Amino acid sequence: MLELKDFEKATEIVQKVTRPTHLVYSDYFSEQCGNKVYIKPENMQLTGAYKIRGAYYKISTLSDEDRSKGLVAASAGNHAQGVAYAAKAYGVPATIVMPTTTPLIKVNRTESYGAKVILKGDVYDEAADFAIKYAEEKGMTFIHPFDDPVVATGQGTIAMEIIKDLPLVDAILVPVGGGGLATGISVLAKQLKPNIKIIAVEPAGANSLQKSMEAGKVVTMKEVHTIADGTAVKTPGKNVFPYLQKNIDEIITVEDDELVVAFLDMVENHKMVVENSGLLTIAALKHLKFKDQKVVSVLSGGNIDIITMSNVVQHGLIMRDRIFTVSVMLPDKPGELVKVAKSVADSQGNVVRLEHNQFVSIDRNHKVELKLTIEAFGTDHKRKIISDLKAKGYDANETGVMM
Repeated sequence: MLELKDFEKATEIVQKVTRPTHLVYSDYFSEQCGNKVYIKPENMQLTGAYKIRGAYYKISTLSDEDRSKGLVAASAGNHAQGVAYAAKAYGVPATIVMPTTTPLIKVNRTESYGAKVILKGDVYDEAADFAIKYAEEKGMTFIHPFDDPVVATGQGTIAMEIIKDLPLVDAILVPVGGGGLATGISVLAKQLKPNIKIIAVEPAGANSLQKSMEAGKVVTMKEVHTIADGTAVKTPGKNVFPYLQKNIDEIITVEDDELVVAFLDMVENHKMVVENSGLLTIAALKHLKFKDQKVVSVLSGGNIDIITMSNVVQHGLIMRDRIFTVSVMLPDKPGELVKVAKSVADSQGNVVRLEHNQFVSIDRNHKVELKLTIEAFGTDHKRKIISDLKAKGYDANETGVMM
């Protein structure tokens, strides 16, 4: 059993290495979902994620002998940095096994704390299998990222801070990969506030906890597909599963497209960069079945690489109709391009790219194609721009976006 005294001890210890991440009230998300929404910005932690809590607390409980053997961990990135930082703090070596798909920023940050990184497997589960065998062969101490009640206790210190900041909180939304964070938060929150609602949020393409809950036992998915790399876990933790069964009130699954939109919302409304896994609880807000409640969304991390970020922003703008491409057929004669550009400008559209194709037809005097990628305010504005072009007699149709 994880008892209150364990969490109190963990809270005291992790304060040595964590930054205060006080709750931030969100007018925007509150209005969107009809609840009073607060965000817990663990993306602002020292290592960019909450994982430093569980890693540091676990290592603090080890004997000097076990620490001196060196530490091994498997991680998609955030636990890696937590273990690497904690190992450096204790002056012991650490080896981290990460999936080959891990964003470069997470690899570089892990190495910057002095850890040795080994890339192995396509997903966390494959990296973990290798790491466990590696630790056994080398006689090192393995630090599990989620399937360890001690690690989960360290993560649960988040709940202590949430309830201290917002004593009347009604519900906490927690992202789930393997279940360590959800275990720690749910166990402590239920001890402090028995009537609180704990909602776990998973990617729809990696909903291993949901499937396990339905089966009444831990099950392994054949494969997982999600842009939320930090929660791309095939099998939830066997040791923490009983805690989750007892304390999780509901599971919400989120599609990848919802995470893309949530990224834009977070950047534009809160000026915060949050990784895809950390956005699960933001995307889940619109799926809540209740209103007028005080809700906390835990943002688990902010370690997203620049290439992924640019890709997410681009797709988000397209999904929101903030960027679109229109194909306009027009005769190839002087002044036609200017007329089209003027129509777009009069409609308050902003041309960001154009392509003039004179070879779309043999009869250039009657038909050439002009493709324009245009910046708009949204769907209604996009429709107006296209409608205005058609009203001027142009054969204008939306097409795939040129970027």
